[in-house]
Amino acid sequence: MAFDAEDDRSDEALLALYGQGDPMAARLLTSRLAPAALRVAYRMLGERAEAEDVAQEAMLRLWKQAADWRGGGAKVSTWLYRVVTNLATDRLRRRRSLPLDAVPEPVDVAPGAVGRMIEADRAAALDHALMALPERQRQAVVLRHLEGLGNPEIAEIMGVGVEAVESLIARGKRGLTEALAGRRAELGYGDGG
Repeated sequence: MAFDAEDDRSDEALLALYGQGDPMAARLLTSRLAPAALRVAYRMLGERAEAEDVAQEAMLRLWKQAADWRGGGAKVSTWLYRVVTNLATDRLRRRRSLPLDAVPEPVDVAPGAVGRMIEADRAAALDHALMALPERQRQAVVLRHLEGLGNPEIAEIMGVGVEAVESLIARGKRGLTEALAGRRAELGYGDGG
């Protein structure tokens, strides 16, 4: 039997089908449950690779339970969340029991002094170029690209139509591109960055 992403069968029904040997049921159930298992594991562990290991282990344990699964008890998703949290908790406990010398040094992802200087120069150049734009273009660009608002929300704020916002943003971006074009190398964008 074919499955699609919109299959409305319950997780329990799909697990029972997998327990009877239907691999398509496992694929659909995996696409439903694995992303949530990974999210929960990542939120608990804060490390992607470990979270992937936990989510994979939890799914493997689910497949081992498929043939013996009894409906009417816990929901499949509830059972899986419980396994994920237990596995993650076990990993967290093991982390705490490691000697301090065995814990790897955290990677510093903050830019160094030169990186901070480049970022400051780029921010100053952008601020200067923004100030050179006409007020309405600057307002539209700031609201869209620096504050992350959507065009309908910007239109409401500015009291104009969405098409006008789109036009203001496009003209503002062209103005910024022109103002900053001669400064690419100076700002550290030598290789097309």
